[in-house]
Parts: sequence; structure tokens; C-alpha cells
Amino acid sequence: MKIQRYLAICCGLMLFPVLLLATHMSAKGLNADNKKNDNKYVCSESNPGSMCNAGTTCGSTTSACTVDVKRSGGNSASATPSIPNAKGNASFCVKVGTTVTFQSGSKNTGFVLDFGPSAPFDVPDGTIIGGADRPISVVAKRPGCFKYSVGACVSGTIYGMCGNSNAELVVIP
Repeated sequence: MKIQRYLAICCGLMLFPVLLLATHMSAKGLNADNKKNDNKYVCSESNPGSMCNAGTTCGSTTSACTVDVKRSGGNSASATPSIPNAKGNASFCVKVGTTVTFQSGSKNTGFVLDFGPSAPFDVPDGTIIGGADRPISVVAKRPGCFKYSVGACVSGTIYGMCGNSNAELVVIP
């Protein structure tokens, strides 16, 4: 009788960690699903142009949109459009025909923006290369939603001189 009770206790103690681990993994999976929904990309939406309004649209066909590209803390870079209260790497919109000027207000900073082969601008290979002393102006030609990578490097630093991130641009007709 004592052996059976001892065996039941041992089996229960061995099953407890397994049940605890299963519960933890299940909760972790639910949180991962919630994080996926919180970090949606605008370009994955069925109608990305629907997010465009006065607060998310930069410039117009008569006034240029200026985008400040800089190296941010850690190993990241950011592209911030000239929209009031705009955040770095937040999705923003421009209209077809708008001149977009990519520049860096940070001293000794060079940048690369890579839109890939389907860029909204007429640039070789979809790559825009500029810097603090070399702003680049391009005209939005193709409507659509474009994901691009942002890279910025600060000369004169030794460790962690470059950073990169991803962002999105919506070009509306």
C-alpha cells in the first residue's frame, strides 16, 4: 500500500513540470499571435491607400516632401517625413508627381534607401544613395505600396557606426 502511494506521488511530481511547461508554451503562443496582429505592415493590407489622410501624407504635387534619414540608437536607422508629429520609420503617403527629398540633418552621415526593383521612383536598381552634404530629390511616379530598407552610417565612429531598419511608403494617385 505504501509503495502504491509512493508511486502515485512520484508520477504526479513528474507530470507537474510537463503540465506547467505545456501551459507556458500555450500562453506564449497566444502572446505571439497577438504580437503579430499589433505589428501589421501597411503594405499587407488589402487597401494600403486607405491609411492616407492629411496627417499621414507628406508634401503635394506643388510642395516637396522632405525625409530626414539618420542613424538612430543602437544598430538602427530611421527615415522621418516632414509631417507634424511624424515618427521615424512610420508608414507615410505621397501623391504621384510629388518630389521627395531624402536628406540627413545629422553631421557626417551617409545613407542608402533600397526600394528594390519595383521602386516608385526612376532610380537605378531602386537604390537612393546620399548624405548630409548630398540630399537626393526624386519624383514619385508609380502608385502602390512600397517596402524599403533604410541604412545610415556616421563616419568617424569605430563601433556600431551603421544602422539599418525597414519602412513603408504608399504612393497614391
